[in-house]
Amino acid sequence: MTPVSVAQTSEPALDTPAAPPPRPFRWRLLLGFVLPIGAAVLWEAAVRSGLAEGRLMPPPSRILATLVDLARGGELWWHAQATLARVAAGFALGVAAGTALGALAGASGLWRALLDPTLQGLRAIPSIAWVPLFILWLGIFEASKIALIAVGVSFPVYLGTLGAILSIDRKTIEVGRIFRLSGPALVGRIMLPAVLPHYVIALRSGLGLGWMFVVAAEFMGASEGLGYLLVDGQQLGKPAQIISAIAIFAILGKITDAILVALTAPLLRWQDVAGRS
Repeated sequence: MTPVSVAQTSEPALDTPAAPPPRPFRWRLLLGFVLPIGAAVLWEAAVRSGLAEGRLMPPPSRILATLVDLARGGELWWHAQATLARVAAGFALGVAAGTALGALAGASGLWRALLDPTLQGLRAIPSIAWVPLFILWLGIFEASKIALIAVGVSFPVYLGTLGAILSIDRKTIEVGRIFRLSGPALVGRIMLPAVLPHYVIALRSGLGLGWMFVVAAEFMGASEGLGYLLVDGQQLGKPAQIISAIAIFAILGKITDAILVALTAPLLRWQDVAGRS
Protein backbone atom coordinates (compact mmCIF):
# COMPACT_ATOMS: atom_id res chain seq x y z
CA MET A 1 0.00 0.00 0.00
CA THR A 2 1.63 3.27 -1.07
CA PRO A 3 1.68 6.10 1.48
CA VAL A 4 -0.26 9.24 0.71
CA SER A 5 1.88 12.35 0.52
CA VAL A 6 1.32 15.27 2.87
CA ALA A 7 0.73 17.57 -0.07
CA GLN A 8 -2.09 15.38 -1.27
CA THR A 9 -3.85 15.37 2.10
CA SER A 10 -3.33 18.95 3.24
CA GLU A 11 -3.95 20.84 0.01
CA PRO A 12 -7.44 20.44 -1.46
CA ALA A 13 -7.62 20.36 -5.20
CA LEU A 14 -8.49 23.71 -6.68
CA ASP A 15 -11.36 23.71 -9.12
CA THR A 16 -10.36 25.43 -12.31
CA PRO A 17 -13.04 27.77 -13.55
CA ALA A 18 -15.02 26.26 -16.33
CA ALA A 19 -14.88 28.02 -19.65
CA PRO A 20 -18.09 29.87 -20.44
CA PRO A 21 -20.32 27.91 -22.78
CA PRO A 22 -20.54 29.18 -26.34
CA ARG A 23 -23.30 31.67 -26.82
CA PRO A 24 -26.22 29.98 -28.56
CA PHE A 25 -27.84 31.31 -31.66
CA ARG A 26 -30.18 34.06 -30.61
CA TRP A 27 -33.32 32.48 -31.97
CA ARG A 28 -35.25 34.64 -29.53
CA LEU A 29 -34.70 37.56 -31.88
CA LEU A 30 -37.13 35.85 -34.23
CA LEU A 31 -39.83 36.09 -31.58
CA GLY A 32 -40.07 39.81 -32.29
CA PHE A 33 -41.59 38.98 -35.67
CA VAL A 34 -44.29 36.69 -34.30
CA LEU A 35 -46.69 39.44 -33.19
CA PRO A 36 -46.67 41.66 -36.32
CA ILE A 37 -46.66 38.73 -38.75
CA GLY A 38 -49.38 36.94 -36.79
CA ALA A 39 -51.57 40.06 -36.72
CA ALA A 40 -51.02 40.60 -40.47
CA VAL A 41 -51.96 37.01 -41.29
CA LEU A 42 -55.12 37.20 -39.16
CA TRP A 43 -56.22 40.48 -40.74
CA GLU A 44 -55.54 39.18 -44.24
CA ALA A 45 -57.62 36.10 -43.50
CA ALA A 46 -60.43 38.22 -42.04
CA VAL A 47 -60.63 40.41 -45.16
CA ARG A 48 -60.42 37.49 -47.61
CA SER A 49 -63.11 35.56 -45.76
CA GLY A 50 -65.46 38.55 -45.76
CA LEU A 51 -65.44 39.07 -41.97
CA ALA A 52 -63.94 42.55 -42.46
CA GLU A 53 -64.37 45.05 -45.27
CA GLY A 54 -60.76 46.17 -45.57
CA ARG A 55 -61.54 49.54 -47.17
CA LEU A 56 -60.31 51.88 -44.44
CA MET A 57 -57.89 49.31 -43.02
CA PRO A 58 -56.43 47.57 -46.08
CA PRO A 59 -55.12 44.01 -45.80
CA PRO A 60 -51.34 43.41 -45.81
CA SER A 61 -51.41 42.22 -49.44
CA ARG A 62 -52.75 45.60 -50.59
CA ILE A 63 -50.24 47.47 -48.42
CA LEU A 64 -47.40 45.37 -49.84
CA ALA A 65 -48.60 46.09 -53.38
CA THR A 66 -48.62 49.82 -52.59
CA LEU A 67 -45.07 49.63 -51.24
CA VAL A 68 -43.94 47.78 -54.36
CA ASP A 69 -45.53 50.42 -56.60
CA LEU A 70 -43.90 53.24 -54.63
CA ALA A 71 -40.53 51.49 -54.76
CA ARG A 72 -40.71 50.80 -58.49
CA GLY A 73 -41.57 54.42 -59.21
CA GLY A 74 -38.68 55.63 -57.05
CA GLU A 75 -40.98 57.61 -54.76
CA LEU A 76 -40.38 55.43 -51.72
CA TRP A 77 -36.60 55.82 -51.77
CA TRP A 78 -36.84 59.53 -52.48
CA HIS A 79 -39.18 60.24 -49.59
CA ALA A 80 -37.38 57.87 -47.18
CA GLN A 81 -34.02 59.48 -47.99
CA ALA A 82 -35.40 62.96 -47.31
CA THR A 83 -36.83 61.90 -43.96
CA LEU A 84 -33.63 60.08 -42.95
CA ALA A 85 -31.54 63.15 -43.76
CA ARG A 86 -33.77 65.36 -41.60
CA VAL A 87 -33.72 62.94 -38.69
CA ALA A 88 -29.94 62.57 -38.90
CA ALA A 89 -29.33 66.32 -38.92
CA GLY A 90 -31.84 67.02 -36.17
CA PHE A 91 -30.53 64.13 -34.07
CA ALA A 92 -26.94 65.38 -34.30
CA LEU A 93 -27.90 68.92 -33.29
CA GLY A 94 -30.23 67.74 -30.53
CA VAL A 95 -27.63 65.38 -29.05
CA ALA A 96 -25.00 68.12 -29.04
CA ALA A 97 -27.30 70.63 -27.35
CA GLY A 98 -28.82 68.15 -24.88
CA THR A 99 -25.45 66.71 -23.88
CA ALA A 100 -23.88 70.13 -23.34
CA LEU A 101 -26.79 71.46 -21.27
CA GLY A 102 -27.11 68.22 -19.29
CA ALA A 103 -23.40 68.10 -18.50
CA LEU A 104 -23.41 71.76 -17.48
CA ALA A 105 -26.45 71.37 -15.22
CA GLY A 106 -25.14 68.11 -13.78
CA ALA A 107 -21.70 69.44 -12.97
CA SER A 108 -22.82 72.69 -11.32
CA GLY A 109 -25.63 73.22 -8.86
CA LEU A 110 -25.75 76.90 -9.82
CA TRP A 111 -26.26 76.13 -13.51
CA ARG A 112 -28.79 73.43 -12.62
CA ALA A 113 -30.86 75.92 -10.60
CA LEU A 114 -30.63 78.38 -13.50
CA LEU A 115 -31.39 76.03 -16.43
CA ASP A 116 -33.45 73.11 -15.20
CA PRO A 117 -36.78 74.85 -14.38
CA THR A 118 -36.94 76.51 -17.79
CA LEU A 119 -35.95 73.37 -19.70
CA GLN A 120 -38.42 71.23 -17.79
CA GLY A 121 -41.17 73.70 -18.66
CA LEU A 122 -40.21 73.75 -22.33
CA ARG A 123 -40.08 69.95 -22.37
CA ALA A 124 -43.82 69.80 -21.65
CA ILE A 125 -44.74 71.79 -24.78
CA PRO A 126 -46.31 69.56 -27.48
CA SER A 127 -44.31 69.21 -30.67
CA ILE A 128 -47.06 70.65 -32.86
CA ALA A 129 -47.06 73.86 -30.80
CA TRP A 130 -43.54 74.69 -32.02
CA VAL A 131 -44.53 74.47 -35.69
CA PRO A 132 -46.01 77.96 -36.26
CA LEU A 133 -43.22 79.61 -34.28
CA PHE A 134 -40.45 77.91 -36.22
CA ILE A 135 -42.17 78.75 -39.50
CA LEU A 136 -42.19 82.44 -38.51
CA TRP A 137 -38.57 82.34 -37.34
CA LEU A 138 -36.91 80.07 -39.90
CA GLY A 139 -39.32 79.86 -42.82
CA ILE A 140 -41.01 76.84 -44.27
CA PHE A 141 -37.93 75.08 -45.66
CA GLU A 142 -35.37 72.67 -44.15
CA ALA A 143 -34.07 74.87 -41.33
CA SER A 144 -37.39 74.92 -39.48
CA LYS A 145 -37.88 71.15 -39.89
CA ILE A 146 -34.41 70.26 -38.61
CA ALA A 147 -34.77 72.72 -35.72
CA LEU A 148 -38.04 71.09 -34.67
CA ILE A 149 -36.47 67.62 -34.69
CA ALA A 150 -33.46 68.91 -32.74
CA VAL A 151 -35.76 70.31 -30.06
CA GLY A 152 -37.50 66.96 -29.70
CA VAL A 153 -34.20 65.08 -29.44
CA SER A 154 -32.49 67.49 -27.04
CA PHE A 155 -34.89 67.16 -24.11
CA PRO A 156 -34.53 63.41 -23.39
CA VAL A 157 -30.78 63.63 -23.99
CA TYR A 158 -30.55 66.54 -21.56
CA LEU A 159 -32.62 64.75 -18.94
CA GLY A 160 -30.68 61.50 -19.34
CA THR A 161 -27.31 63.22 -19.14
CA LEU A 162 -28.33 65.23 -16.09
CA GLY A 163 -29.77 62.19 -14.32
CA ALA A 164 -26.73 60.07 -15.13
CA ILE A 165 -24.31 62.62 -13.68
CA LEU A 166 -26.40 63.15 -10.55
CA SER A 167 -26.66 59.37 -9.99
CA ILE A 168 -22.89 58.79 -9.81
CA ASP A 169 -22.07 57.19 -6.47
CA ARG A 170 -20.08 59.58 -4.31
CA LYS A 171 -18.09 56.64 -2.89
CA THR A 172 -16.87 55.77 -6.38
CA ILE A 173 -15.45 59.26 -6.81
CA GLU A 174 -13.80 59.05 -3.38
CA VAL A 175 -12.15 55.77 -4.36
CA GLY A 176 -10.77 57.44 -7.46
CA ARG A 177 -9.35 60.27 -5.38
CA ILE A 178 -7.75 57.75 -3.00
CA PHE A 179 -5.90 56.39 -6.02
CA ARG A 180 -4.86 59.96 -6.78
CA LEU A 181 -7.02 60.36 -9.85
CA SER A 182 -7.97 63.91 -10.62
CA GLY A 183 -9.15 66.00 -13.53
CA PRO A 184 -9.31 64.15 -16.87
CA ALA A 185 -8.23 60.83 -15.30
CA LEU A 186 -11.10 60.95 -12.79
CA VAL A 187 -13.59 61.82 -15.53
CA GLY A 188 -12.29 59.22 -17.98
CA ARG A 189 -11.87 56.28 -15.61
CA ILE A 190 -14.61 56.85 -13.02
CA MET A 191 -17.30 59.27 -14.11
CA LEU A 192 -17.59 58.46 -17.81
CA PRO A 193 -18.13 54.69 -17.34
CA ALA A 194 -20.73 55.44 -14.67
CA VAL A 195 -22.60 57.82 -16.98
CA LEU A 196 -22.47 55.84 -20.23
CA PRO A 197 -25.25 53.25 -19.62
CA HIS A 198 -27.79 55.97 -18.76
CA TYR A 199 -26.52 58.17 -21.58
CA VAL A 200 -27.03 55.43 -24.19
CA ILE A 201 -30.63 55.00 -23.04
CA ALA A 202 -31.07 58.77 -23.33
CA LEU A 203 -29.73 58.66 -26.90
CA ARG A 204 -32.21 55.93 -27.81
CA SER A 205 -35.07 57.92 -26.28
CA GLY A 206 -33.96 61.01 -28.17
CA LEU A 207 -33.80 59.07 -31.44
CA GLY A 208 -37.33 57.79 -30.89
CA LEU A 209 -38.62 61.31 -30.28
CA GLY A 210 -36.72 62.47 -33.35
CA TRP A 211 -38.81 60.08 -35.47
CA MET A 212 -41.96 61.39 -33.82
CA PHE A 213 -41.04 65.03 -34.35
CA VAL A 214 -40.11 64.51 -37.99
CA VAL A 215 -43.77 63.80 -38.75
CA ALA A 216 -44.78 67.17 -37.31
CA ALA A 217 -41.84 68.75 -39.14
CA GLU A 218 -42.90 67.33 -42.49
CA PHE A 219 -46.42 68.62 -42.01
CA MET A 220 -44.90 72.11 -42.41
CA GLY A 221 -45.42 72.37 -46.14
CA ALA A 222 -43.00 69.60 -47.10
CA SER A 223 -43.00 68.40 -50.69
CA GLU A 224 -40.94 65.29 -49.91
CA GLY A 225 -40.56 62.87 -47.04
CA LEU A 226 -42.64 60.13 -45.46
CA GLY A 227 -44.74 62.75 -43.68
CA TYR A 228 -45.64 64.13 -47.08
CA LEU A 229 -46.82 60.64 -48.10
CA LEU A 230 -49.08 60.63 -45.04
CA VAL A 231 -50.64 63.97 -45.93
CA ASP A 232 -50.93 63.05 -49.60
CA GLY A 233 -52.63 59.77 -48.72
CA GLN A 234 -55.09 61.57 -46.45
CA GLN A 235 -55.98 64.24 -49.02
CA LEU A 236 -56.41 61.72 -51.85
CA GLY A 237 -58.21 59.12 -49.73
CA LYS A 238 -55.52 56.43 -49.98
CA PRO A 239 -55.49 54.47 -46.72
CA ALA A 240 -53.05 51.92 -48.14
CA GLN A 241 -50.52 54.69 -48.78
CA ILE A 242 -51.00 56.07 -45.25
CA ILE A 243 -50.43 52.68 -43.62
CA SER A 244 -47.48 52.02 -45.95
CA ALA A 245 -45.83 55.26 -44.80
CA ILE A 246 -46.50 54.34 -41.16
CA ALA A 247 -44.93 50.91 -41.74
CA ILE A 248 -41.82 52.49 -43.26
CA PHE A 249 -41.57 54.83 -40.27
CA ALA A 250 -41.65 51.81 -37.96
CA ILE A 251 -39.07 49.87 -40.00
CA LEU A 252 -36.64 52.78 -40.32
CA GLY A 253 -37.05 53.65 -36.64
CA LYS A 254 -36.21 50.10 -35.62
CA ILE A 255 -33.23 49.91 -37.99
CA THR A 256 -31.73 53.19 -36.78
CA ASP A 257 -32.25 52.16 -33.15
CA ALA A 258 -30.47 48.85 -33.83
CA ILE A 259 -27.59 50.73 -35.48
CA LEU A 260 -27.30 53.02 -32.46
CA VAL A 261 -27.28 50.03 -30.10
CA ALA A 262 -24.59 48.32 -32.19
CA LEU A 263 -22.41 51.45 -32.29
CA THR A 264 -22.61 51.98 -28.52
CA ALA A 265 -22.27 48.29 -27.56
CA PRO A 266 -18.42 48.38 -27.41
CA LEU A 267 -18.64 51.22 -24.89
CA LEU A 268 -20.74 49.05 -22.55
CA ARG A 269 -18.92 45.75 -22.99
CA TRP A 270 -17.42 46.05 -19.53
CA GLN A 271 -20.84 45.72 -17.90
CA ASP A 272 -21.69 42.49 -16.08
CA VAL A 273 -25.45 42.77 -15.64
CA ALA A 274 -28.24 40.26 -15.26
CA GLY A 275 -29.90 41.26 -18.51
CA ARG A 276 -26.85 40.43 -20.65
CA SER A 277 -27.11 36.98 -22.20
